[in-house]
Amino acid sequence: MDDKKIMLSASEYLSQETDDRFTAELKTVLEKDDIHELHDRFYTSLKFGTAGMRGIIGGGFNRINPLIVRKVTQGLADYIKSHNTENPDKVVIAYDSRNFSREFAEAAAGVLCGNGIKVFLYYAIRPVPMLSFAVRKLDAQAGIVITASHNPPAYNGYKVYWSDGAQVTPPHDDGIAESAGRISSPDMISEISLSAAEDKGVLVWLNEEFDEHYYTMVKKTLVHPELFSDRSLTEKYAVVYTPLHGSGSVPVQKICGDLGISLHVVTEQDDADGNFPTVELPNPEDPGAMKMALDLGEKVGASLIMGTDPDADRLGIAVPSSNDNGGFILLTGNQIASLLCDYMIERLNLPEGDNSSFYCVKSLVTTDLFRNIAEKQGVKCIDTLTGFKYIAEEIARGDLADERFICGAEESFGYLTNSSVRDKDAVSTVVIVIEMMLWYAKNGFTIIERLEELWRRYGRYDESVVSKTLSGASGLKKIESILENMRKDPPAEFGGMAVTEFTDLAQGTSELPKSNVLIMRLEGGSKLVVRPSGTEPKIKFYIFSYCAPGTEHAAEMNQKNTLAIQRAIEHLLY
Repeated sequence: MDDKKIMLSASEYLSQETDDRFTAELKTVLEKDDIHELHDRFYTSLKFGTAGMRGIIGGGFNRINPLIVRKVTQGLADYIKSHNTENPDKVVIAYDSRNFSREFAEAAAGVLCGNGIKVFLYYAIRPVPMLSFAVRKLDAQAGIVITASHNPPAYNGYKVYWSDGAQVTPPHDDGIAESAGRISSPDMISEISLSAAEDKGVLVWLNEEFDEHYYTMVKKTLVHPELFSDRSLTEKYAVVYTPLHGSGSVPVQKICGDLGISLHVVTEQDDADGNFPTVELPNPEDPGAMKMALDLGEKVGASLIMGTDPDADRLGIAVPSSNDNGGFILLTGNQIASLLCDYMIERLNLPEGDNSSFYCVKSLVTTDLFRNIAEKQGVKCIDTLTGFKYIAEEIARGDLADERFICGAEESFGYLTNSSVRDKDAVSTVVIVIEMMLWYAKNGFTIIERLEELWRRYGRYDESVVSKTLSGASGLKKIESILENMRKDPPAEFGGMAVTEFTDLAQGTSELPKSNVLIMRLEGGSKLVVRPSGTEPKIKFYIFSYCAPGTEHAAEMNQKNTLAIQRAIEHLLY
């Protein structure tokens, strides 16, 4: 797009946007005559993707702002009204602590109400799991969460959920995207003010009374609720928590308070602040984001440290080390997933033999230790493509088959231990992890000691990810070339280890649908999964190193294998 078209597009945006804050911001850019910045804002338009949209906050068609939110919401409204369904036209909206989240939520509500769709809007910031729960509880047609999850402060986003409480999947995601794409001007948008919507009875505010439904559900998922009434336990083992300036603070502290758990909250990170002033990235996967919590843990002698991201669907955990040097160990997403699977199944006291009416679900890039733990107990374990919406699909299938869901997990710090929510739920997982810590303490050992016992029983599992961004057209071509060459000529060895099995999911399997993913199993039990990002010019290599039970120096062996695989990956990339 040349400079003249860019300027015309900027003028068009200014004529359509009704929020003075965004028009003023764009006018400042125009006054500076910053052509590079203007190109970035207008060379394309932010679009609804597979489950929503995410972008930098600001004025412009390639930014997220009230105008873009209103256009996409009109597309959603049109899709809902044209879609044959038994559910009434109701939509639930939640939003997190990010800048302009409430404004975007209210803009979406005004459009839906203007289309005669009844909106249930949270009165204050609330996390993803509470939105998912509310969609199901209220028998709504859809839900919206205004969030950019754990992205940097400059971003916000718009995620859509369907009537099952899960993020939209085909055909709804494609249908909503097509419908939103047809909204080309504000003249096509029907909207009313929130006060008018209240007068008409099409806007209902979800308040603290409604929150109690979710809190009650979470407390009912406890396996050993009696642990929380044992003051000798709850007072002895300190728990530190940080919401990282996000929406987890209120529900986590409320539920823990109800259960008698006295949390040591990182006060500097307890305020809802979309600028996330104390961290570079509000992501509990990032060790830097957990530093303040670790420091507080050292101060109070914590037995457990936890952090949730801004929309409280991801959970990071640190536990005291088992060695004499002290300090804390930040657990990986795969380690947390394995511990949860083990705890949830063990506490069910299932009979020996076939327990396949019970099931667990994991993404294909989540550790096989999770699978081995489940199958050892006769519990079925299902692999899905990457994305928690696919785990939600398996829960829906299990409902129809009258099977019992135990837990689901993704290696990227996403977990679910109840079926009342259909997305990652860091809030309820916080409570389950506290219970797990108390149960182990009562029985004379710790979380890290349990993990080490799992390694002795099932073998040592270690995982790492190599993620490489290759920008521009040449970068995309390089990614395509890497995958195509591996498909045409599958390697006989990788990292000095023989490839014992090569699976190309582009063809699909009996367990998994078609996907642009390659899986290599290596001699000794290690594994490599290769997949490109669906939204960025990025390729990811998931390394799964494994040593069988009884292997001496297993951690060092896995480290050696991981380094060898990483060197082979570098050779591919360069």
